[in-house]
Amino acid sequence: MIIGIPKEIKKHEYRVSVTTNGVYTLVSEGHKVLVEKDAGIGSGFKNRDYKKAGAIIVDNKKKLFEESDLIVKVKEPLPDEFGLIKEGTALFTYLHLASNPELLKFLCEKKIASFAYETLELNGTLPLLAPMSEIAGRMAPIMGAFYLQKKYGGSGLFPVGVPGVEAARVLIIGAGNVGFNSAKVSFNMGFDTVVLNRGMERLQKIDDYFSGKVKTKILDKYNLEEELCKADVVIGAILVPGGRTPVLINKKLLKKMKKGAVIVDVSIDQGGCVEGAKPTTHENPVYIEDGIVHYMVSNMPGAYPKTSTIALTNATMPYIRQIAKLGIKEAIKDKVLSTALNVFNGRVTNQNLAKSFNFK
Repeated sequence: MIIGIPKEIKKHEYRVSVTTNGVYTLVSEGHKVLVEKDAGIGSGFKNRDYKKAGAIIVDNKKKLFEESDLIVKVKEPLPDEFGLIKEGTALFTYLHLASNPELLKFLCEKKIASFAYETLELNGTLPLLAPMSEIAGRMAPIMGAFYLQKKYGGSGLFPVGVPGVEAARVLIIGAGNVGFNSAKVSFNMGFDTVVLNRGMERLQKIDDYFSGKVKTKILDKYNLEEELCKADVVIGAILVPGGRTPVLINKKLLKKMKKGAVIVDVSIDQGGCVEGAKPTTHENPVYIEDGIVHYMVSNMPGAYPKTSTIALTNATMPYIRQIAKLGIKEAIKDKVLSTALNVFNGRVTNQNLAKSFNFK
């Protein structure tokens, strides 16, 4: 199979979809790998390293897309890339289609076999979402702490406190991979940490891990409103695999929050849990609305591309190899790979995604 690795064009996205080690593995298994010139520079992988691993360096993005059977990316294709993807090509990347109807329409019209990292399921887990969720989850409290600074619109409260002054209170909504990792960092930084989650099982895990030192509550309307009013930093860590994130913090609740509080919504790439939230970039990561600082960067792990690229490739390589080995027609029948399939032959194949757009 001919596998294309293009350079990411999303603003301040420095990750690359496959490391040189991954390329070496694919080439050794008989596949042809095309890497766009400078695709790995931002993550510390030079053109000569890819060439040494057996890749063909292509300095023409259009040529790479035209010749590839499978395009492997980090982030979803942007409109500037739509015209480059030929009909019938396969795509493997983070897609987050529930919040991107324009891309969904394009993938259906071009009949792109669209595999999404974020919906691939194995034994009840999401192994390709996990490494980036861990990084984003661990980043969230750090970003929240940073933007509490008064000059950015924050309350000016020192996050971890000093003798005689209480630490800031962080509210984490969701106790999955993002929420658990956020709790780890929040607690270790010295935040007064609270986690809300709908199910008891994950709250029990957090209670056991932190020996009861992290507060846990069921996520319901009463607890959410009560904790939002107390929070200095709020971390949105809600996930519906393939579907749109439910809006939990509406305008009414925003107005009840402390002025200068910070919301870090890790779920913004799936629409976000805050009403009216707008995705931001690493260049302009925050905006202020109703006196609340909104950090809504949709590719948080891209800030640390070296770590993120290696962690992502470690997770994705077994599945890239499997798609390349089986071919697209057989890959869509594979029990695990089929869970990653969001669009095939012009139709939406993921149930949660279909529900997001009221498709039947």
